[in-house]
Amino acid sequence: MKFYIVRHGVTQWNALKKVQGAADIPLAEAGVRLAEATGKALKDVPFDICFTSPLKRARQTAELILGERKVPVIPDKRIQEIDFGVLEGTRFRDGDGKFISREMEIFFQDPRHFIRPKDGENIEDICRRTRDFWEEKITDPDLAGKTILLASHGCAVRAILQNVYEDKRDFWHGCVPPNCCVNVVEVKDGKAVLLEEDKVYA
Repeated sequence: MKFYIVRHGVTQWNALKKVQGAADIPLAEAGVRLAEATGKALKDVPFDICFTSPLKRARQTAELILGERKVPVIPDKRIQEIDFGVLEGTRFRDGDGKFISREMEIFFQDPRHFIRPKDGENIEDICRRTRDFWEEKITDPDLAGKTILLASHGCAVRAILQNVYEDKRDFWHGCVPPNCCVNVVEVKDGKAVLLEEDKVYA
């Protein structure tokens, strides 16, 4: 079983440094181009099935990567982005790259101490639901030996990979995953191994 775990392409809110979370923002033109380039790079990968966050930016990315391939695309809410509640739609950095929001500064710099915002989630919440998804899929006999595309989001990708990383101390594993980066994970006999990390095809 092999997973190609992809973060969605660039959106307008990414460019504006706005908090997206569960907000359903589509890809920007640059995001479409990046997803198409990723699809071209992965054109020879024999995907059997795709699981995607139901949010537009992830689903569009999956569809652009798959292109004309007749692969089932199955939305699953467990791999959609962390819900930032009342923080969604706010800017978290200014034009100089400085944090505007103390809450979001903690999210990016010390995420395990990010306090759940009103109507939102924290890191423990997203790790719990993505872990449920991951454990279900890697033990599904119908997926044994399959090649799987998984389209998700920055925080959700890192939450999924917490099930793979040997060293789990740094949630971000050095950085927020770049837009449209690909993480390749192989699962054999119940053990997951990261074969490729945060590869971007641009």
